[in-house]
Amino acid sequence: MVSSKHSGKELRRLARSVLQPGFVGTEAPDWVLREIGDGLASVVLFSRNIVTPRQVARLTGQLRAENPELIIAIDEEAGDVTRIESATGSTRPGNFALGTVDDTELTEAVAADLGRQLHTAGVSLDYAPSADVNSNPDNPIIGVRSFGVDAKVVARHTGAWIRGLQSAGVAACAKHFPGHGDVAVDSHHGLPVYEADRARIAEQALPPFRAAIDAGVRAVMSGHLLVPAYDPELPATLSRRVLHELLRQELGFDGMVVTDAIEMGAVAGRYGIGGATVRAVAAGADAVCVGGENAREATAVLLVDALVDAVRSGRLPEERLAEASLRVREFATWSAGLSPAGVAAWDAAGIGFAAARRAIRLTGAVRHVLPLVTAPHVVELAPTTNLAIGKETPWGVAAPLGERLPGTTSARVRHEDLRTGDTALETQALAPASGRPLVVVVRDAARHPWMARALTELVTARPDAIVVEMGLPGTVVPSAAQIFTHGATAASGIAAAEVLAGAL
Repeated sequence: MVSSKHSGKELRRLARSVLQPGFVGTEAPDWVLREIGDGLASVVLFSRNIVTPRQVARLTGQLRAENPELIIAIDEEAGDVTRIESATGSTRPGNFALGTVDDTELTEAVAADLGRQLHTAGVSLDYAPSADVNSNPDNPIIGVRSFGVDAKVVARHTGAWIRGLQSAGVAACAKHFPGHGDVAVDSHHGLPVYEADRARIAEQALPPFRAAIDAGVRAVMSGHLLVPAYDPELPATLSRRVLHELLRQELGFDGMVVTDAIEMGAVAGRYGIGGATVRAVAAGADAVCVGGENAREATAVLLVDALVDAVRSGRLPEERLAEASLRVREFATWSAGLSPAGVAAWDAAGIGFAAARRAIRLTGAVRHVLPLVTAPHVVELAPTTNLAIGKETPWGVAAPLGERLPGTTSARVRHEDLRTGDTALETQALAPASGRPLVVVVRDAARHPWMARALTELVTARPDAIVVEMGLPGTVVPSAAQIFTHGATAASGIAAAEVLAGAL
């Protein structure tokens, strides 16, 4: 047993201060309020906590009544991953669309507009932007969350996004360090491995994080991936070589390091949620995000116990825990002082939809078949969403197109529909489209073999079909009329519907 400089109560207060837990409900649970009173310095909101802007403002006010400097975080990327607009779909197009437009002033304006919305709701820290370079087209977790496949493009838009968000009074958090773009495993379920040497990592993955630091970002989120070039044994979140030697010493970052959700399989599956938390703080993380899937008081208590026990056993230096707590408190004081500074009062829907329209790209014979003059049948081939997105938010083209062309019909086909019989495409897509235009909507068709096969079958049967790709533009159908939105947000769906109906 190692002697402590702090009393047991003080040690538990230090442990609480480095946690960033989520919770269930649209009002603050009693246990969260008690924990704030006992030293909890942060909470994180998810879509389950959000109904309306006014309700969120009441919730954050209730939380801050316990501590005016409480860090209230949210995982809001303003794209396919949205919490604040999860019920309706994002009114902004997302990172890949912004990178496609490649107008940093537009990116900064979209982020500033989001920042104003979050600041009004009482949020002080946004777990965004994704600074990952999506260099692996088979990446199952990043995709259109990235600004692009080129490190230079991602770097300049990462910096612009951070400047925009923070100008509106909300702290940004660049993620997922040192870069989650060149992997093929979802870290919610397993441990991705980034197999690149240090020179390649410096060229491919680190430029956006350098740009983030240059832009004044005050928080960086670690990624749950193994980077053998720096540490062949421990995932980045648990690696001192990555968090301290690379991020702190080499890149010169002196702000708050936050972990990705600590209950994710890549780390908790190997070390347990308590063991991963202790290892992360020992490695150099200052704050531990938890509660996306484990939003219970018992989880918070378990992690406080784990940190205290680790200090007492000598596995976690007390000075490291105190350092992490201090950095969290310094961040809390700084973020509490943020306020919008000369940000243009953009209308949320206006700037978001303008950006989504600018991201539209057309190929093939689109100009010859548009605008549609009769109501089409729309078939949407829908993939299973990943845990980063959470519950499926509204997406697609059918609903907004139906508002513009009354009589539009639609069907949403999933992989399981095709596995239960050979007639799903005929009965749900081809037969209803007989004598009518057919619009086929896909989402990352190149990453889903079943979707690519279904798309080929539909276009073979109906060469006049119009294809709308709402994910990465990896599948180009020869001779087909195609529309690429570069994201599946509500704004992107409306922009595509406007093209189809001739409104653009």
